[in-house]
Amino acid sequence: MTEPTGILFNIQRFSLHDGPGIRTTLFLKGCPLRCFWCHNPEGLRPKPEVQFFSSRCIGCGECVRACPEDAQSLGAEGERTYTRERCLVCGACVESCFAEGLRMTGRELSVSEALHEALADRAFFETSGGGVTLSGGEPLLQPAFSLALLRACHEAGLHTAVETTAYCAWEHLEALLPYTDLFLIDLKHRDPEKHRAATGVSNERILDNARRLALTCKPILFRVPVVPGVNDTPEDIGAIAAFVKSLTGLCGGGEANLSLELLAFHHLAEDKYRSLGIQYRAGELTPPTPEAMAALADTARACGVTVRNPA
Repeated sequence: MTEPTGILFNIQRFSLHDGPGIRTTLFLKGCPLRCFWCHNPEGLRPKPEVQFFSSRCIGCGECVRACPEDAQSLGAEGERTYTRERCLVCGACVESCFAEGLRMTGRELSVSEALHEALADRAFFETSGGGVTLSGGEPLLQPAFSLALLRACHEAGLHTAVETTAYCAWEHLEALLPYTDLFLIDLKHRDPEKHRAATGVSNERILDNARRLALTCKPILFRVPVVPGVNDTPEDIGAIAAFVKSLTGLCGGGEANLSLELLAFHHLAEDKYRSLGIQYRAGELTPPTPEAMAALADTARACGVTVRNPA
């Protein structure tokens, strides 16, 4: 049988924030949400695509000569234009650009190839208690690949984690249970309509899947991106923390292994939006201060949940 393949846009080694220990995080393309502040916009679309970083372009014209569809052009004054609508994503322009102004994001890997990438870091996992994390985008938009890769990692003796929006069919999450040691679930808002306004979808499926997952006794780390004007008030964070607290005890009447982490919004992804031709709607937001994040963490702790240090 042909093994599943997946489309990945990054393999991040020596990752320290996606689960315990030193980890290798594999980022899968495609996401059902459209959070306007998303820090990984290159993971939104499910297919490979070309990123154009205009600040790195030296105007040599090699990409113009390489492109078979005239998607790349160079004006009389040396200005560079990339017409994304004409692009076939063949990669010819990327291969010709030695200044790295053009990059391909998204490549197809088989389960064996992805496992090989992860196993290269096994020594770091063993000394730190780390492992492999699937992230995105949304890994469960590629359910067959994610399941097969997690099974392969599990059989290789690696600790596994999945970072997910939980906006998926429960059956897809349930299938991962035997091969996943930790789930990291993103929570953006407790209110379904405010969640829809910020992300494009309601949170009802997400919350239902979180409840079902808590019943399995699997460790869950709920991660909250704290975004100004979206969920940065004590009332917003308190409502999310109260939801997490409500899941405590669902595992056979005992304490479920649940915790909460607050992540501060930042502007570091702005250049990536420009490179993908996507409007960056979060440009006017001011990142929360460390003092504000600490106060919100205290609010969550007051609800009786375990809160990791806000980052």
